[in-house]
Amino acid sequence: MKKLIGCGLGLLVLASLAGCGTSQAKSTDQALNVTLVGNPATANPAIMGDVNSSSLVSQVEEGLYTLNSKGKVVAGVAEKVVKPTHNGTVYTFKIKQNAKWQNGDPVTAQDFVTSFQWQVNPKSKSQVANKMKYLKNYDAVQSGKKSPSALGVKAVNQKTLQLTLSKPQPWLPDILATFGYPIKTDLFKKYGSSYGTSASKMSAEGAYKLVGWSGNSDSWHYVKNPHYWNAKNVKIKQVNVQVVKDPGTAANLFKSGKVQETFLSGQYVKQNANNAELTTTLNSSMRFLEFNDQRKVTHNTKVRQAFSYIVNRKQVTENVLQDGSKPAKSLIPYGDGDDPTTGKDFSEDVGNLLSYNPQKATKLWNQAKKELGIKKVELGLLTADTDEQKHVAQYLQQQAQKYLPGLTLTIKSLPLAQQINKGAEMDYDIDLDGWQTDWRDPADFLQMADGTSSVNFTKWQNAHYTALMKEIDDTSHHTTQQRWDLMKTADTYVTQQAGLVPLYQQAKAHLVSKEIGGLTYSMTSDAQYKYAYWK
Repeated sequence: MKKLIGCGLGLLVLASLAGCGTSQAKSTDQALNVTLVGNPATANPAIMGDVNSSSLVSQVEEGLYTLNSKGKVVAGVAEKVVKPTHNGTVYTFKIKQNAKWQNGDPVTAQDFVTSFQWQVNPKSKSQVANKMKYLKNYDAVQSGKKSPSALGVKAVNQKTLQLTLSKPQPWLPDILATFGYPIKTDLFKKYGSSYGTSASKMSAEGAYKLVGWSGNSDSWHYVKNPHYWNAKNVKIKQVNVQVVKDPGTAANLFKSGKVQETFLSGQYVKQNANNAELTTTLNSSMRFLEFNDQRKVTHNTKVRQAFSYIVNRKQVTENVLQDGSKPAKSLIPYGDGDDPTTGKDFSEDVGNLLSYNPQKATKLWNQAKKELGIKKVELGLLTADTDEQKHVAQYLQQQAQKYLPGLTLTIKSLPLAQQINKGAEMDYDIDLDGWQTDWRDPADFLQMADGTSSVNFTKWQNAHYTALMKEIDDTSHHTTQQRWDLMKTADTYVTQQAGLVPLYQQAKAHLVSKEIGGLTYSMTSDAQYKYAYWK
């Protein structure tokens, strides 16, 4: 893998980054230099399932809605934020006349139909198909019983799009602002499943065009899209992106002035605690362990519960990560929803369902070995090759081999895209995975253990839990308070059964140059470069 980082580290510098030892005079033409923690898996908005792909796509695409500089949902490609009809099940959007693709072609209603149908089409193997699960006929299309053309998305005419839901979905605007992006139909017809595998096999209609991304590039550019409907308000003409996985390298690049925005993690967050250019935000993201339910050992409930009890979550966040992350209390992160009657946060309402008890872990593990008829076993722990995951994996390995006698736990760290592929193919024993939501509703995390969900990557099947999720999804027959109480029950059950083993709620920390304005972060969104400007 190429190591094209700053001269201050004795390495090569990308030609696109600022020169060593000099500072550019600030102007409207000056490029913004930033880092990304890992390589995106795709630039296809219909199938992106990792945070790096989401980061890339969100800079170059825009949905019917978008998030403003303060993270509020506002009209994007659509003329306005609309109110649903037919008891909250039909949305009709008019697409802006001046919404255009990077080559000047108009953005059409069919471009959204193409994207949404491919997202739900089982042939796409999209890991975010579930975000469209309230569209009419979603289940039948996902299961292959009906054609994607039966999905509740319709191009009424070139500039009118209609979505028909099977039941009300109050949080749909959040999805349309963060995931409901179009695909250029003629290019999709040309490239098919290869759409979005490189910058040359996709098109952008957002604030920036994607330039120089080959599908596995360590660097690329976002170049201002002159055909973007709001181009006059995009102040920075080019953003140079460099993949930097090591937080120490990232911190040094920022310190030497080579980049103006970068991530931090671990000890580097602590070292910059008093730095006025540090911004830390608790993220709407939960890290957890997934256990392959199709394998004999990891199918065992006591095995999963034992792993949960060996984790001192406070120690992980305070000593291993040191980046502002918080110990998990259940599967749901703090800030993901408020009780409709009391206003109390969901995670506080449920309470702490997780504890550190290595003695209980050993007892459960020995019982599991007896049930399985084994004395020794070797399991693999799959992780991404990031600084964060490597350190957490090493902690888990140490704890597991200390308190689970007869276990050998082997760590396998891969680039994120490869980790995702192995997870999707069920080619793992235990996967250190995560999920980040884009709207405040606990069901987005709860669905990951639902046996009928496309994002249940463990294939854990539990009839009681699936029945609970079916009730939660029935928004037509439950009040918001009834649904809330059902979600609390589901969270308690899945956490106690260790369908997934929650570890910690991630925090995101960034260094942002004092010379840059407009870069703001919220629980559910990273900074949008279209709002950035040189001070």
